[in-house]
Amino acid sequence: MGQFERDTAVSRLSDSRWQSEFKRGWRIGSTMNGGYVLAVIARSLREALPHKDPLSINAFYLAPCKLGPCEIEVESLREGRGTSFGSASLYQDGELKVRATAAYTDTERLQGETWVNSEPPVVPPFSETAGMSAQHLEIHERVDMRMTQGQEVFEQGIASGTGEFVAWLQHRDESPCDTIDLTMFADIMPPPPFTLFGPFGWVPTIELTVQCRAKPAPGPLMGRMRSRHLTHSLVESDADLWDSTGNLVALARQTMKVRLPEGWETRTA
Repeated sequence: MGQFERDTAVSRLSDSRWQSEFKRGWRIGSTMNGGYVLAVIARSLREALPHKDPLSINAFYLAPCKLGPCEIEVESLREGRGTSFGSASLYQDGELKVRATAAYTDTERLQGETWVNSEPPVVPPFSETAGMSAQHLEIHERVDMRMTQGQEVFEQGIASGTGEFVAWLQHRDESPCDTIDLTMFADIMPPPPFTLFGPFGWVPTIELTVQCRAKPAPGPLMGRMRSRHLTHSLVESDADLWDSTGNLVALARQTMKVRLPEGWETRTA
C-alpha cells in the first residue's frame, strides 16, 4: 500500500456513512488540495457501489477542508449492470464541505470505438526533467511534479501568458496508480492563471469534474492543464492525463476564482 492509498483510506461507520482523516502532505497552504479531497470521496463511493472506477465524478466545494477527521455520507442512486450512480456529502466538524455525484463503472470492461483528437505534448523524458522542490509547497512532499512547460513562472517569476502548464506527475514513493489516483492528479498542477499574473497564491476551486477512461499503465503520468477564458475573475481549467504508454486515462474541467492580492504587480516575458 502506497502513501496515497494510506492517506485516502476510509472506514465504514454504517451502510451509508464512512469516515476518513485528511493527512499532512496534501495541503496548498493551510487548505487541503481539492483533488485529494475528491479522492477520499471517490474511495468512499468505490466502497459503497458495485463498480470500482469513477467514470465521471463531479464535486462542488462549499467550504475549504482542513487537516483532521471527516465523514462522508453516501447514497446509491441506481445500480445497473455496467454503470452505477451515487452521491456523497463530506462533512467536517458537522459542516457540509463538499457535495459530489458520480457514475461508476469497471474500466477494464470498457470496449468499443476510439477516436482521440489530442496527442500528448512532446517533452523531454521524465528522467531528464527536474522536479519541483518540496520547499515550494507541502504537496510536493507527496507528488513528484516535473514541469516541462510553464516552469519560468516559478523559476523567474515571469508571467508567460500561455494559460497552460505541462508536467510529468508521479507519486514520490513511485507507487502505482489506479483510477482513484487520477481524481487527485487531475487537480494537482498549478492553476493556469499563474501564467497570466505569476504565482500569486490561492485560486479556489468552485466545481471540479473528473472523467476516468482507463487504469494507467505503470510509470509517470503526463499532465496538461490549460485555460482559455478569464472573465470577471472566473476561469475554467481543462486537464488531460496520459499514462506512460501515451494512452489517455483521464480528463477534467473545473471552475475557479482568481483572487489577486491588493497591489499585486505582474511581470510578463
